[in-house]
Amino acid sequence: MKKLLTICFGLLLLVGCADTTNTPSKKVEDFLGKYQKLDDDVLTQLDVTMDNDSEMDDDQKKEYKSLMEKQYQNLSYKITDEKIEDDTATVDAEIEVYDYQTSITKSDEYFNEHKDEFVTDDDEAGTKKYTDYKIKQLKDVTDKITHTITFNLTKEDGEWKLQDITDTDRQKLHGLY
Repeated sequence: MKKLLTICFGLLLLVGCADTTNTPSKKVEDFLGKYQKLDDDVLTQLDVTMDNDSEMDDDQKKEYKSLMEKQYQNLSYKITDEKIEDDTATVDAEIEVYDYQTSITKSDEYFNEHKDEFVTDDDEAGTKKYTDYKIKQLKDVTDKITHTITFNLTKEDGEWKLQDITDTDRQKLHGLY
């Protein structure tokens, strides 16, 4: 009996000391968690993207950034599969985000059918007024959409590293796919 307890304690100690943060699924959870927590790296990337946008004015950029932060904070996910083969792995995650793409599509359709509502003397293309309209429509989005993203990882020096995600997968995270 004493020998059995010693073996059980040894196994518990071995399992308890294992690095549970160095798994492919945990790395994906950490990545998605950075979005949910509005991590500095995520916000810096968002700022760079907003700074490079020449179509929006400063107020529009501020409102759009707020919409993306809302998107990130309300992102939910579930890891559905993990496959490890030697030093490579894939992790499938089902994500749920606000469906901004449907709103943008409807806004584009409305704009194309009602251009005269957006055109002003100082903005013959109606760009500013349309962008304001589109942002207003995005603020009203409550519908969500579910996507599956497959994350690719490689093991380097014993540590699982997440590979860059595709632009399509990034659009899914933003609700723009």
